[in-house]
Amino acid sequence: MKTIKGPAIFLAQFAGDAPPFNDLNQISRWAAALGYKGIQIPAWDSRLFDLKRAAESRTYCDELKAMLTKNGVEITELSTHLQGQLVAVHPAYDLAFDGFAPESLRGSPSARRAWAVEQLRFAAKASANLGLNVHVTFSGALAWPYFYPWPQRPPGLVDTAFDELAQRWTPILDAFDEAGVDLCFEIHPGEDLHDGVSFEMFLDRVKGHRRCNILFDPSHFVLQQLDYLEFIDFYHQRIKMFHVKDAEFRPSGRQGVYGGYQPWISRAGRFRSPGDGQVDFGAIFSKFAEYDFDGWAVLEWECCIKSSEQGAREGAPFIARHIIQTAQHAFDDFAKSGADVEANRKMLGLVNRKEG
Repeated sequence: MKTIKGPAIFLAQFAGDAPPFNDLNQISRWAAALGYKGIQIPAWDSRLFDLKRAAESRTYCDELKAMLTKNGVEITELSTHLQGQLVAVHPAYDLAFDGFAPESLRGSPSARRAWAVEQLRFAAKASANLGLNVHVTFSGALAWPYFYPWPQRPPGLVDTAFDELAQRWTPILDAFDEAGVDLCFEIHPGEDLHDGVSFEMFLDRVKGHRRCNILFDPSHFVLQQLDYLEFIDFYHQRIKMFHVKDAEFRPSGRQGVYGGYQPWISRAGRFRSPGDGQVDFGAIFSKFAEYDFDGWAVLEWECCIKSSEQGAREGAPFIARHIIQTAQHAFDDFAKSGADVEANRKMLGLVNRKEG
């Protein structure tokens, strides 16, 4: 069996304009000082990373890796969550997502999407130049406004949306295949790929593309009331990335999964700092050990109560406590009988014996 790597931390929720969070050199040293061994980099944040340059220059990538090694961490993966979102945007969300694109492209959905696709292609090359073999993104969403079947959906609406989604992503998946990098979609509410069934619908349409994989984040499944442990049983062969993020779901007589339009702190389902919610991380880490998952355990910190500083401090030891150093031999090897094939047959009564 294989041992998961970690602890690591996703930098997106911590990057900012003030030191040490506005520069990769400083923020990586901050992460290492907290006990993290890896960092997941948001590839849209130019304060930390130049995606286009990384795609075009191995020298730039080598210099980054050398700096990070000196600081005591390594890059686990790059993320293009925001760019991936723009690959497929329903018009209802045009204004909400326009801010994810450069200012010059806002108000032009076609130009915005072309930019996003180019960003994903850069990410494939940048990942390869950095020696990474996995990458995370969002699928975007064309059908999400219709996730609840009221008003009644006309026949073929969802099929049309998923056909188009697959058409848009197949060339991108091919680019990742050429780069030798797995593309992992974070299964996430707000995306067309938000649970196992929707992932399968997409996977069928991209003809089981070998680079079409999953980032597993149990917090989103708590909020959907989906069995996140069985999800691992079903999809472990496609799960290549793991976000350690907690959540809780406490329904009442007043609200449930949909949350009644309330802010995060007032919702029945809300994200929590690891260890403060309801996710059974012990069972998750055991499942991953069982299925030989050897990727990174990456803290993605989101909590509407606890401060990010405390969450980051607590995250590394929390992950370290849950990492299972997998067994290299069976626990009952001391009782080996030394039996061979012939002895096994005798034990089963399959060897002819002369009657006395």
